[in-house]
Amino acid sequence: MPRDPASAAPPDALRLRGIRKVFGGVTALDAVDFGVGAGEVHCLAGENGSGKSTLIKIVTGVYQPDPGAGIEIFGQTHTQITPTLARKAGIAVIWQDLALFPEMTVAENIAFETLLGNRPRWVSYARLRDTARAALARLDIDLDLEARLGDLPIAQRQIVAIARALVSDARLIFMDEPTASLTQSETDALLAVVRTLSDRGVAVVFVSHRLAEVLEIAARVTVLRDGRLVGVYPTEGMTQSRLSELMTGTSFAQAVTARDAAGPEVLRIENLSRAGEYDDISFTLHAGEVLGLTGLIGAGRTELCHSLFGMTRPDRGRILLNGEGLQLRSNRDAVAQGIAYVSEDRLALGLIQPQSIADNAVLSVLKRISGAGGLLSAQKKEATVSHWLRELAVKIGLPEDPVSTLSGGNQQRVVLAKWLATEPKVLLLDCPTVGVDVGARAGIFRIVRQLADRGLAILLVSDEVPEVFLNADRVLHMAGGRIIHQWDPRQTRLQDMEAAVYA
Repeated sequence: MPRDPASAAPPDALRLRGIRKVFGGVTALDAVDFGVGAGEVHCLAGENGSGKSTLIKIVTGVYQPDPGAGIEIFGQTHTQITPTLARKAGIAVIWQDLALFPEMTVAENIAFETLLGNRPRWVSYARLRDTARAALARLDIDLDLEARLGDLPIAQRQIVAIARALVSDARLIFMDEPTASLTQSETDALLAVVRTLSDRGVAVVFVSHRLAEVLEIAARVTVLRDGRLVGVYPTEGMTQSRLSELMTGTSFAQAVTARDAAGPEVLRIENLSRAGEYDDISFTLHAGEVLGLTGLIGAGRTELCHSLFGMTRPDRGRILLNGEGLQLRSNRDAVAQGIAYVSEDRLALGLIQPQSIADNAVLSVLKRISGAGGLLSAQKKEATVSHWLRELAVKIGLPEDPVSTLSGGNQQRVVLAKWLATEPKVLLLDCPTVGVDVGARAGIFRIVRQLADRGLAILLVSDEVPEVFLNADRVLHMAGGRIIHQWDPRQTRLQDMEAAVYA
């Protein structure tokens, strides 16, 4: 008789029972059980709003669970957890933003917590370096200890964050979307580090929307949906499609949607160049077409989008819209011409954090929803907001809540709603699903295809090759600031496209 995977798990590093958390009448977690074995790599999966972040904050003492919860950390029972208790118990969280100090050195970042205390004292830099070197040695990693952290690529900063957790004697590490900004080779290197941690007895809880790497690295996966526990499953034999169904309660078709572009040419780029960013870029984009643009981070994709949206000026080349040359001096010029841009950086370029969800959603169409005398029409505003938030399945409390109260994925969907409301001729989507869960991704791409069906010309930029393979009509490969290849997804294989991009 086969063994139950749960019973085969190693001794518990963490055991939570009956975790419930209610915020102002909204149930974020409802009777959730969660356990991690010592040295186990465990995945915590669920859509945005499923309760993952709330659960992590309860484990780390940021939130207190409602009465009746059971908490055990390495065999010790606790009635409540504080941040100090969690840290002393060996629990650490590496958030997506890493929370490091870019102006400090690698050694200073890794050994930072050894400097904390109640009284000022002299700092021994030799001891800092020894501490940092020992932490990196536990990961079998060698970094320049004197390097300024801000000069390092994101992959090495991830390593620094992990090493810092080890300095604080972490025995259970939560990693929140650790590979979101990494190339495939960098992701592979990070997963190797995670395996090293596991081999040396450190438990790792991996939170990621990239389901392929979840199934590769984790032994078990706990799935949450709408604040409830769906179940705990072994990853052996699990597929991405099955895991997606468990997370969302819905099955998703994974089929190539490419088709011939039948509409007239809308956008033409001729020999566009900007020193140090991109060089000699030429392509056409037709009405009703979804044109994919992929490549590794640093290939020049975002820089190209910035010029197409008037944020930067190319040194040479031409941008033509409906056959007429454009001189885009600012993003206002681009919007006036019917070009919209959904940036991958929603915090800096997408949203005004203190303002409400509703205000952000209509920020780009204020004139359109104004009534007599130039005053905003409350009726038009409400109709616009409710339509797009419903279409994009944005999970909110109230439209009047600050947009900063939303999860990262829901914030990105508000950005998309803001630009779709302008009814543009050309829509530039720069990694529109960064931090967005699988269910919302499917919804976004369904809407993208519907928009294309109505004649909108769409440039879909993504470093995730499957996204453009499945959802674009043509795919351009950008590397080193140049377009080096073009594919028709109907005439190539995903693995061949991935091999070329990640080479």
